[in-house]
Amino acid sequence: MTEIDDGVVAAFRAGETPPGMHRERLLLLTTTGRTSGERRTTPMMRLALPDADHVVASANAAPTHPQWLLNLVEDPDVHVEVLDGEYDAVAVVLRGAERASAWNSILQIAPFFAAHQSDVDRTIPVVRLERRPAIGG
Repeated sequence: MTEIDDGVVAAFRAGETPPGMHRERLLLLTTTGRTSGERRTTPMMRLALPDADHVVASANAAPTHPQWLLNLVEDPDVHVEVLDGEYDAVAVVLRGAERASAWNSILQIAPFFAAHQSDVDRTIPVVRLERRPAIGG
């Protein structure tokens, strides 16, 4: 994790708004490293669609998929922290019509992702974070 990501994670967990960001639009995603087995937390944009929170694996229009995506493909059990709490989830990489529908909804919220997609040769993955029921709930 970069020093900037560390600062964003620390500020979010301290109840602060990281500089230049909107706290309510942040989501902290914790995955398990596919090689190391270590838990890794990555801040990203929260895309709260009606069915679930979603994240986009744009990596700011990087030519390759981000490490957090590769990690959750290997182990889809993730932990999510948002403004109003936290939860365990199963990360589902959307495909086909499901991805297209979610992508269209995401572009209504964050149209800049269209430019990210046009800047790369890969199809930028969309991930739905399906909440696990609370134990005893």
